[in-house]
Amino acid sequence: MARIVLKFGGTSVADIDRIKNVARHVKREVDAGHDVAVVVSAMSGKTNELVGWCRAASPIHDAREYDAVVASGEQVTAGLLAITLQAMGVNARSWQGWQIAIRTDGAHGAARIQEIDAAEIVRRFGEGQVAVIAGFQGIAPDNRIATLGRGGSDTSAVAVAAAIKADRCDIYTDVDGVYTTDPRIEPKARRMSRISFEEMLEMASLGAKVLQVRSVELAMVHKVRMFVRSSFEDPDAPGMGDFDNPPGTLICDEDEIVEQQVVTGIAYARDEAQISLRRVEDQPGVAAAIFGPLAEAGVNVDMIVQNISESGATTDMTFTVPSGDLQKATAVLETAKSAMRYEAIQSEQGLTKVSVIGVGMRSHTGVAATAFKALASRGINIRAITTSEIKISILIDGEYTELAVRALHSIYGLDKP
Repeated sequence: MARIVLKFGGTSVADIDRIKNVARHVKREVDAGHDVAVVVSAMSGKTNELVGWCRAASPIHDAREYDAVVASGEQVTAGLLAITLQAMGVNARSWQGWQIAIRTDGAHGAARIQEIDAAEIVRRFGEGQVAVIAGFQGIAPDNRIATLGRGGSDTSAVAVAAAIKADRCDIYTDVDGVYTTDPRIEPKARRMSRISFEEMLEMASLGAKVLQVRSVELAMVHKVRMFVRSSFEDPDAPGMGDFDNPPGTLICDEDEIVEQQVVTGIAYARDEAQISLRRVEDQPGVAAAIFGPLAEAGVNVDMIVQNISESGATTDMTFTVPSGDLQKATAVLETAKSAMRYEAIQSEQGLTKVSVIGVGMRSHTGVAATAFKALASRGINIRAITTSEIKISILIDGEYTELAVRALHSIYGLDKP
């Protein structure tokens, strides 16, 4: 007997029929004798609808009331799943975030979990009860509901798994695992049986939409083994109840992966924008004067490149931001032009960041050169490059996204069985 957490996303609980299918997945694990906690998202499209209602009521609204509205989506799903499980003869009870309690900080709309008191849930495991928990929410220091930001149900699931000391946290979604790249771009992409926390963190932060970045961070810190699985597979299909090797992708410690490839996957993020500040004074403190105000404005800056000036008097500073933040970033930069000490600002949209990821890069040379040659042979110009121990990110024109992803996926042999 083990203790497991199952998390089901919006598409998995989109209607009553799908909720009944989810209940069959839960019952399978209960029948196997496991202690089970389930974390659910709102039904597909419901959170967007609730957010739209808040904006329609008032474009500028109280974040606490916003949380009260948007958290209701998960509460509905939790109640419906508990009802469905009870009708199937499973002892189940729904829990809202504040009832557990999942305690967060006070950042309404983007709160972070600080503590979970799971004692009552664990006690009820002893009575054979399944806990159906509304994801995406907790209780803030002001005793009001606080939501965790979009995709926060993944984080809820991992945090609950850590709190109850679960043996595993299964993330059920509309895909059957983590692939070497986006199968919609490269049909030869392969589902990985295992991937390390670090690699998954890079994949998630660099464009892979399978998991929320914060959930992977939390799993890595607390050593919570995660399985990415499909909720659309028949709950009673062969192997679905296999505790050690169910269908899907295991996200785990690097030392659990025996054969480690040099490159594990290729990720990409469209809609990047490039900003260049021309003839910036080459003096100490200028970089802080530029990036400090951008950080305060909530602009996520990436791929910073600073040119070395011959004279030592001025330099050019180039960096990327999401296209959605370009207008905000430009306004911040123009407002503080005198403090930032640059002469001109230029920007361009429609760019893509393509990333090569793999922990095996730590011990192998020539990985970057291979990527550059593959892109050059296909006439793809590189605008900027950033690297870390286990990833290389390359900025290119957006029109070459598919070609670049396929070229890199092939050059590293990821399309081979």
